[in-house]
Amino acid sequence: MATIQWAGTPNYSTDRAGKKIMAIVDHITAGSYPGCLNWLQNPQARASAHYLITKAGQIFQLVKDEDTAWHAGIVNKPNWSLYDGTNPNKCTIGIEHEGQPGDVFTEAQYQATLWLHKELIRKWGVPVDNDHIIGHYRLDSVNRSNCPGSGFPWERLFSDLKGSVAVDEGILIFGPDDFVSANRLAVTLGNEVAIFVRKSDGTPPTAIKTAKHLYVVGGSEVNHPNQTLLAGANWFATVAAVGKKLGY
Repeated sequence: MATIQWAGTPNYSTDRAGKKIMAIVDHITAGSYPGCLNWLQNPQARASAHYLITKAGQIFQLVKDEDTAWHAGIVNKPNWSLYDGTNPNKCTIGIEHEGQPGDVFTEAQYQATLWLHKELIRKWGVPVDNDHIIGHYRLDSVNRSNCPGSGFPWERLFSDLKGSVAVDEGILIFGPDDFVSANRLAVTLGNEVAIFVRKSDGTPPTAIKTAKHLYVVGGSEVNHPNQTLLAGANWFATVAAVGKKLGY
C-alpha cells in the first residue's frame, strides 16, 4: 500500500462554494522533483494541486481534499461536458505528476497514481469514466494542450480502474455450493452487489477491498473492515445462517 506524505502549500482556498467533489483532473508538472514541489509551495506561483506524484512513486499532499487547490481555474476553450461555467477548482481534485509532456511514467509512478485514483474514487464516489477523470487540457485546450501530455497512461489507467470499481455490497462465497444462498442474498439486498469467490486455498481475492460492506457466506471471517459473517460449520448451517438473515 502506498503512503501519502504531507507537504502543504499556502496556495489554496478553504471552501468549495458549496460544490461537491465530482471529478479528478490529472496534470504533468513540466519540471522535475524537488523543483516542481518547491514551485507549488511558492506563494508567487499562485498555483497548487492536491497531490504530487514523483517518478520515484512518492505521493505528496499539498492541499486537503476538502479545500480548493489552484490547479485548473483558468478555462480556455474547454472540452468537458460537465463544465458549468464556474471555477472547476471548486468541484475537482488535482493530481500533478512529475515529468515533461510526453514522458512515459515509471512503473513506480504509475502504481502510485493508480493507488491514489482508487482511494479518491472510493472516498468521494467519483465515477470511472472520461468525464469524471480528465486531463487539464479538457479545461484549457489552448495553453494546456499538452497537460498531462501524450505519455499519460489513460488506457491502462481506465482499464485497471474499471477492474476495481467500488461497490456498496460484496458477498464472499467459499465455493460453488454457496452460490445459491449468495444469489438469494444479493437479490434481497437490492443494491449494487458483487459476488467474490475464495481461492482454492481458502483465501479471499484482493478485490473484496472494493466492497464497502462484505457478507461472508461460507468459511471464516477475512481481513475486511466492515463484514458480516453468514457461515456455519457446513453447507447446511451456512444455508440456515443466510436464511435467518433474510427472515426465512
